[in-house]
Order: sequence, then C-alpha cells, then structure tokens
Amino acid sequence: MMVIARSSLSRALSGPGFAFVPAVGMRSLLQQSGSLIDWTDFAASWNHLAIDEHMADSGRYRHRRHAIYRIEDGATIVRQPHQPHYQARNYNPLNGGKDRWFSPVTPEIGACASLMTILGLCGNCFGALSPATRVWHVEVHQFRIFANLDTAGQPTPEGMHRDGVDYVFILLVDRANVWGGTTTITDLRKRPLASFVLATPLDAAWVDDARVYHGVTPIKPLDKTASAHRDTLVVTFRKTA
Repeated sequence: MMVIARSSLSRALSGPGFAFVPAVGMRSLLQQSGSLIDWTDFAASWNHLAIDEHMADSGRYRHRRHAIYRIEDGATIVRQPHQPHYQARNYNPLNGGKDRWFSPVTPEIGACASLMTILGLCGNCFGALSPATRVWHVEVHQFRIFANLDTAGQPTPEGMHRDGVDYVFILLVDRANVWGGTTTITDLRKRPLASFVLATPLDAAWVDDARVYHGVTPIKPLDKTASAHRDTLVVTFRKTA
C-alpha cells in the first residue's frame, strides 16, 4: 500500500497550490485518520440525490445534496442548520449571485463514519496550512453528473473557476461508463499547471482556492447505448475565526 503522510500533503499544497492523490494513497490517508467501515452505504447514497433546480443553462444533468458543518480546532465537527449555498457571480458567472437551496444530505450520511473521517482529514490538512485558524465554515456537496447519447454532462458548467473559499477537496466516489471528465488546474493567469483524471473511487484533488483555478471537461458515455454518471464529493473550507 502507498503510504502518504498528512505533512507531505500539506507541503504539496503549500508548494504549487494543488495536489492529486491517487486512490491507494487516499485510502492510506483516510485509514490513518479514521474508518471507512460504512463506505459501501456512503457511496450508495449517491443513488438518492435530488435534481439541481438552479441551473441557469436549464441543464437537468446534475443531481446533488448539500450540508454545512463547523469544524473547530481541527477536531470538533458539528453539523449546522440547513442553509442555502451562495457564490458571488465573479466566482460562478453561470449560477452565482443568489441563494441556492439544495436538498440536505440525509442525517444518516451526514453523520456516518466515512464522512466524519473525510472531514477530519481535511480539517487536519487544511489546519496545518493555516494554524492561526480555529474555526472553519465547511460545505459538503454530493454531486452526480449524468450523460447520455443526446446530452453531455457538465461537472463544472461555469468553466475554469475558483469557488471563493480557502480550500477545496474533491473526491471521486464512482465513475460508470464515462469518457472525459479531465480535471485541469491553472495558475491565476490561466496558465495550465496540470491535468489528470479522477478515474478510480478515492482518487482525489486538493486545491488551494486562492492560488489556482480548477475545472473539469464534459463527460460522455463510453457505451452510447447506456447512460453514464460521475459521482464526486466536494468539500470546501472557509476561514471564520
């Protein structure tokens, strides 16, 4: 098994501003931080997401759920009352500029061991990059992007973007019958830094949102007679105190 230390990940993020960690390394990091004992149920919850009704392009290819947490001192994780998701238009020119209410992450999934392990790992890694920060506003997004013969799925319909937070964690949960979906990272002048594909469950991208842009190319079905989907967990961290 490939073993990656959390300190190594923090150093990578403090260097180029992003890191791609393959599934074998992510599993090692997560198992160092907690348990994935209920991963099967966690991944299956992507079969029960609700359609995103806020797509300005009228797309029906994105399903999602959303939750907000407060993480304090890298250890105390408390789910917050359900709230809307907001991004300014300069960060999301397609769908930004308004409160967007999404169906909440279910209570069972919101408190499950796999998600708590992921949040704990993120809290430790991002906290190491900002040791003066005691309290983080954390948003959790479950995304499923669909594609079929007639319609490509758009993982990032707003294009290359920043999210308007401090750090972003993107974890692949499932990828079925998918062609495409290449993640690209650029610097703030939009000069390419890296491209990679989240292809295996637990492949992950870690992003310093203030320093780089990120985006994902459309997905299409490999087998044109069947639909395709790409499932990801996106977690954003914003400093509050």
